Amino acid sequence: MAIASMTGFARVDGAWQDYRWTWEVKSVNGKGLDVRMRLPQGLEILDIPARAAIAARLSRGNVNCSLQFDRVNPNAGVQVNHQVLDNLVEAAKQAAKRHGLKKPRIEELLELRGVIEVKETGLNEEQQAERDRLLLSGLSETVDGVLGMRLAEGRKMSEVLRDQVRTISDLVAQARAIPSQQPEAVRDRLHKQITDLLNGSSVPIDADRLAQEAAYLAVKADVREELDRLNAHVTAATELLDKGGPAGRKLDFLAQEFGREANTVCSKASDSALSRIGLDLKAVIDQFREQVQNIE
Repeated sequence: MAIASMTGFARVDGAWQDYRWTWEVKSVNGKGLDVRMRLPQGLEILDIPARAAIAARLSRGNVNCSLQFDRVNPNAGVQVNHQVLDNLVEAAKQAAKRHGLKKPRIEELLELRGVIEVKETGLNEEQQAERDRLLLSGLSETVDGVLGMRLAEGRKMSEVLRDQVRTISDLVAQARAIPSQQPEAVRDRLHKQITDLLNGSSVPIDADRLAQEAAYLAVKADVREELDRLNAHVTAATELLDKGGPAGRKLDFLAQEFGREANTVCSKASDSALSRIGLDLKAVIDQFREQVQNIE
C-alpha cells in the first residue's frame, strides 16, 4: 500500500423509497484515529457499525462524518402540534403584555421546535435492515473516496519527502568531503592550537596528559559518527517510503533523530563550510518534519 496523507474529503448522495440521503466524510491530520459522528435522530443505531467501517479503512486522522436523511417531499405527513402551539401563543401573549413587546407572528411560532411534526410511517424490521444496509454501503463508498484523495495526496507528498531525503544525503556527503574534517586535518589543527598556546610558556606540561587532552579534543571535533548516523537515518527513511502503508509515526521519529544529529554537527563545526552545511541540514530537516506531520 502506498503512503497516504491524512487529509481527504468525499460526499456521496443516494435515495431510498421516499428519502434522499447524503454522507459527508472529512479527515485532517491527528495523532490517532478520532471519529466524530453526526447522525439524524432515529438513526443512532448506525453509530457503531459506521465507526467500525471507518476504522477498517483509516488508521489515523481526525475524521468528521455526517449523514443527512430527508424526505423527498418534506410536506408529506406534516402535522401541527396544536397543544404546543396553544401553549406558545398563550406564553407569547403574556410576555407581550408584561414587557410591552409586539405579539409574535404565527409564522415565527411555527418555526419553533416541536410545533411542526413529521408523522413518520412505521418501518418493519425488514425495511429497517434494508435501509441500514443501503446507508452503510453509501458510507463505505464515501470512505473509499476519502481514501482515494488521501492516497493521491500521499503520492505527491512521498515525492517531496524523497527529494528532501536525497538533499540530506547530499549534504552529508558534502560534509564528509570538507578537507578540514579529515582526521589528519583535525590533528594538525589541534597540534597548531596547542603549539600556539604553549609558545613561550615556562610552565611544564606532562607529555602524556597533553596527548590525552589532544585526543579528547580530536574526538569532540570529529563529526564522522554523526554523519554515519545521518546516513543510517536516510536509509531507514527511504525504506519506509518504499514500503508504504501507515508510516507517519516512524517518519516523525526519524525526523527527530535527523534534527538531533544536525544540531550536534552544528555545535561541533569548526569552520564556516561545515557550519553552513549544518544550517542547511537543519532547514531541510524542518521541512521534512512539517511534511511527515500529515502522513498517515
